[in-house]
Amino acid sequence: MAWCLRVGTVGGGEGREGCYAQRHARCVSACLIAKGTGRVQGAIMPDSSHTPCAEPSMQPAYPSSLSLYTPLQMGEVDRRSAALVPVATLMENAGRAVARAIRRYERPARVLVLCGPGNNGGDGYVAARYLAGMGWPVAVAELAPPRADTDAGRASAAYVGPRVPFAPAEAARAELVVDAVFGAGLSRDVGGLVAETLAAARRIVAVDTPSGLDGATGQVRGYAPQAAMTVTFCRYKPGHLLYPARGLLGRLVLADIGVPDSVLAAVPANTWHNSPGLWALPVLGGESNKYTRGVVSICAGQSMPGAARLCASGARSVGAGLVRVAAGAGAPAYRLGQPGLIVDDAPLAQLLEDRRRHVWVCGPGLAEAEVEAALPLLLDSERSVLADAGALSACAGQPEKLRGVSVITPHAGEFARVFGPVGDNPPEQVREAARQIDAVVVLKGASTMIAAPDGRLAINTHATPALGTAGSGDTLSGVIAALLAAGMPAWQAACAGVWLHGEAGLQAGPWPVAEDLDRYLGLARQTAEQAQGQGPV
Repeated sequence: MAWCLRVGTVGGGEGREGCYAQRHARCVSACLIAKGTGRVQGAIMPDSSHTPCAEPSMQPAYPSSLSLYTPLQMGEVDRRSAALVPVATLMENAGRAVARAIRRYERPARVLVLCGPGNNGGDGYVAARYLAGMGWPVAVAELAPPRADTDAGRASAAYVGPRVPFAPAEAARAELVVDAVFGAGLSRDVGGLVAETLAAARRIVAVDTPSGLDGATGQVRGYAPQAAMTVTFCRYKPGHLLYPARGLLGRLVLADIGVPDSVLAAVPANTWHNSPGLWALPVLGGESNKYTRGVVSICAGQSMPGAARLCASGARSVGAGLVRVAAGAGAPAYRLGQPGLIVDDAPLAQLLEDRRRHVWVCGPGLAEAEVEAALPLLLDSERSVLADAGALSACAGQPEKLRGVSVITPHAGEFARVFGPVGDNPPEQVREAARQIDAVVVLKGASTMIAAPDGRLAINTHATPALGTAGSGDTLSGVIAALLAAGMPAWQAACAGVWLHGEAGLQAGPWPVAEDLDRYLGLARQTAEQAQGQGPV
């Protein structure tokens, strides 16, 4: 059977879901909609008589502003836009936006604009013309002249200022270099004269992306320079949010160049920037109780109790109504320090008889033998299972053993042990892993990726490097489990959990440890609720 969650408009705004079937537990039929508010009211009760609803045939409509377009998708946007807005107009708007960003953020300087032969170079010619009109000393260097009958060729003809050779010496003489050579759709490695010239520059402003970066994956193709600022257009690309590209962009400026909304609506996205606009947190209703808020159960190991305790703290602090630890013979170690935590010493099979315990975390602090004993029981019971840490290590090279879980939360090393090393196209690898095990995959890292089996992917940048500390991932598992228990669909719960975890890290200060995060998770949730327009019920 499935849990069915009826939800209203996401965040009181643009997104909407129908009756969404969430796997591996019994149905939920009493989730109420607060009419007119777009909030999910918590009355989540098991109902074995409810017939599971089919999964929606259409994806929810997420806010367009959060969409990330690959270079291929942006090419489709460009083609559709050309039927409504002249390409020359969009190029004019793009080049003007680059010049204005330079005027706003850079000191007046001698500028060299490096132009490639395509439309990215066309943007560069327009930017050079506008900078000259602002009184900046500007010269252009062409890698190769564009064809005269193209929009880039006409932009080149409209620029009447100085032209110099495309050479490292010219780049070294300039105080500021505008990199308009290759854009985000680069299909080959950068080297030779282009790499040498960019490497000679003292300070770079990039158009769309620094030359040499793959806009779809964030990978470096050959060589890519470090930019002080990058100006991109219409929508961010996935590569803008992924390392190593993210570390080479400098200040990232997004410019509206007049692409019609109808065009953006006609080109569906399957990748989004993770934000509170992407998901709706359940609202605490006036009649809520600990069971309607959700019950989280954690399979605890005997040798490393700290991991399960951190997981429990994360779940409790973000709003779970009840958190229970299945500790078996290790129960005495868990009964110290957290009076609100219920510790069970009964066998797991007996605990699974309680149907209210529909969300389980398996992995934090578990040895391989403990996972081998617990995971099959959990999957056979058709519960929603979040697998992390030890559960992933126990499935090394055997991803099929994870089929039936709802969410997994590997870091790069754990992902590699299960699915193989992360290569040069991380977004597609994470998507493929989600399809392979039919579960949501959260690949933790500097830019965490959250993939659903249907191909949806969110990229999270709302975090701090200080979260790279022992136990932080255990806390995250508890946060996501609490949101699952509250009735959120798995992908949204994972996206929300990752964002809330990052927000707690940001609020905790520059050097938090995992034990600090639970003190800030409530504040993080309040921040998200305010962003979604939610207030007290």
